Amino acid sequence: QAQLVESGGGLVQPGGSLRLSCAGSKFIMDYYDIGWFRQAPGKEREGVSCLKSNDGSTHYADSVKGRFIISRDYANNTVSLQLNSLKPEDTAVYYCAAEHAENYAHWVRFCNGAAPANYWGQGTQVTVSS
Repeated sequence: QAQLVESGGGLVQPGGSLRLSCAGSKFIMDYYDIGWFRQAPGKEREGVSCLKSNDGSTHYADSVKGRFIISRDYANNTVSLQLNSLKPEDTAVYYCAAEHAENYAHWVRFCNGAAPANYWGQGTQVTVSS
């Protein structure tokens, strides 16, 4: 049984918006930090955004700052990523992952994709094209 499940991907024109959701158990959402990552064809996976479970701190990659917004829905045990002003270079498979960061430095490494995660979703495709 998948621990994390992403949804919301699709095809959108440049400048458009999408909302991705990452659903997990209440335990995972309460105890683990959640991050969004993406991998484009021929490229390495990169950190996009993440949210710290204990205080709600957020982190964004420079490439998405001001365009993407990460948020948590406590009632539905989901962490969403709102993608606005999409560009063709945002095209990738987007994954959510969960990791219990032991300290701030660990959390930053997780956000940047430099630390392993305990759980990964199966990914959802986002394609930005006219």
